[in-house]
Amino acid sequence: MSMNRTFPNTTAFTIDGYRITQNIGIVRGIIVRSRSIVGNIGASIQTLFGGNITLYTQLCERTREEAFNQMIEHAQQVGANAVIGVRYDATEIGPGVTEVLCYGTAVQVEKA
Repeated sequence: MSMNRTFPNTTAFTIDGYRITQNIGIVRGIIVRSRSIVGNIGASIQTLFGGNITLYTQLCERTREEAFNQMIEHAQQVGANAVIGVRYDATEIGPGVTEVLCYGTAVQVEKA
């Protein structure tokens, strides 16, 4: 289980030490991101040397974090105090344009 602003969330469908009292439904965060020309040039240079392409790694991490935070905000808006079954998905919409989706099930939990 990870914590976001003390908001319990997990990829599992239960949270140790908590009891689910209400299943609210699906929540999600969606980010559509494109690579910049500068980023592409820098990443192209990194590919010449092999290994981790840190410019793209940082872009992906930032995008996932933004989608995750949107999902948490959506969960709070619908009255949840936790999210279970958290997953990520990514789809290439066009050349250099990618959608990142973070989704899960919003629930109400209480300490067991």
